[in-house]
Amino acid sequence: MAEKSWLEVSLLVDGEQAEAVAEVLARYVPNGVVVESTQIIPDPDGAGHPGGPLRVCGYLDPEANIEETRRQIEEGLYFLSRISPLPAPQFRVIREVNWVEAWREHYHPIPVGKRLEIVPAWLEWKDTARTAVRIDPGMAFGTGTHPTTQLCMELAETRILPGEPVIDIGCGSGILSIAALKLGAAHALGVDIEAEAVSASQQNAALNQVERWLEAGLGSVAEIQNNQFSINSAPLVFANILAPVLVRLLDEGMGCLVTPGGCAILSGILAEQETGVLEAAARNGLALLERRQMEDWVALCLGR
Repeated sequence: MAEKSWLEVSLLVDGEQAEAVAEVLARYVPNGVVVESTQIIPDPDGAGHPGGPLRVCGYLDPEANIEETRRQIEEGLYFLSRISPLPAPQFRVIREVNWVEAWREHYHPIPVGKRLEIVPAWLEWKDTARTAVRIDPGMAFGTGTHPTTQLCMELAETRILPGEPVIDIGCGSGILSIAALKLGAAHALGVDIEAEAVSASQQNAALNQVERWLEAGLGSVAEIQNNQFSINSAPLVFANILAPVLVRLLDEGMGCLVTPGGCAILSGILAEQETGVLEAAARNGLALLERRQMEDWVALCLGR
């Protein structure tokens, strides 16, 4: 079957014009109009917010009287431009791609550390000396391809206490919780502020046949401290999040989730952000035990 094509119509406009342009396009685009930012402006917490000119676009079926539709769009935009000048609309043909399948073609098993191997859920697993962590990330962060996740898993190999629980702050796909269980942890509490992450963690736990020992729920440090889950501390706490968020969570008491003598494995830290995280750790009773770096990313193991 031949790949379907679409005719994309788009304009780059300022924020005041975007709504009016989207309204014109929506009259002729049956599947809805997209308004997207062309720039991310950094926020103090490192996440950033959209800014810059806005791109307004929609997709037309080339087989559905396209010439007449194109003429109507250009006419509608012309009359709008008499009120506020607009750039000419851009038209281009877009081939429809199954992005999930295309992404899967390039995602292969990844050996991590000395004992673990991240295995895509859709691949048949060939038994090796390594322990498989099967992951289908879905909409949640945590495929295992990023250095931050791999650094956490490497550190976990030597820090897991068999038979003891772990806590995973910002669990994403559940990959760190599942790896900990595969390495001998007795129980894993994974929390995230996104419902998709909680669902993905539960599904991935089932793929790995550890769902009985993984507790996943909505929340963060405060919810754990308020005893909303079965445990409120553990000898090992993971947090693979943006560095500014790590600093905030440390100051909100994340270190107190670590039992005395235990450790926190923190990642998501760019090398230039390391000092700030270490300073936050120190003022909250955590000291550096081990440091690992991959490319520009750093993971820290901090003892309490």
